[in-house]
Amino acid sequence: MPRPAPKKTSPPPRKAGLHWVWIVVAFAAGALLAGPIGAATADPRSDTQQKIDELRAADARRDAQQIVALTEQARQVRDTLAPVLDGFAAAVPPGKGAAPGQEATAVTVAGWRTTTQKAVEQFADPPSAGTGVNIARSGFATAVRGLDQAVVAYAQALQAPAETRPGLVALAGQLRDVAVATWAVGGTQLDQLNVDAGHGHAHVFLPAVPGQGAMTADGAPEGGK
Repeated sequence: MPRPAPKKTSPPPRKAGLHWVWIVVAFAAGALLAGPIGAATADPRSDTQQKIDELRAADARRDAQQIVALTEQARQVRDTLAPVLDGFAAAVPPGKGAAPGQEATAVTVAGWRTTTQKAVEQFADPPSAGTGVNIARSGFATAVRGLDQAVVAYAQALQAPAETRPGLVALAGQLRDVAVATWAVGGTQLDQLNVDAGHGHAHVFLPAVPGQGAMTADGAPEGGK
């Protein structure tokens, strides 16, 4: 006799709750993994340190612009002062004990004063900058004020009695020499700033002679590293 066919059995029903358990587990695992990854990529600096670094970067960008601007300004002022110093040197030769030259006229001296006063005004309202730029700019500003006073002293010497004139002329020359030496301090600082900024050497010095105590340009070529 034929055997009865085996009775089909259906698989046990899936529990709906188990599916959601696996979803929750997956999200939890993802969260656990994301924590260390986020911690590894987050900026380790504090908010205060980040702000400090941002300010330093802004100062560096500002100073980079100031170095270029100050170099251009110093060159322009140097070129305007060169004829004044040439004329001054003819009337009062640099160097201790040098004999006076031919007196400059009052009109000529007035022209010198116009030039030196304009140079003083150009450095009168400095923009904000870092210490290095401020040192260079202060050297130039002090120098042009000193040269302006040297011109005033020479003008007064021309009006003085003959017996006191030589001493006043010598004093005017000394003030001029100090101004040239002071400018050299600013020029040396500016040269170093340009080298550090990657621009190469920038030699912006006033005409100087031995005995004036002024630093002069080094032997490096202009713009050289």
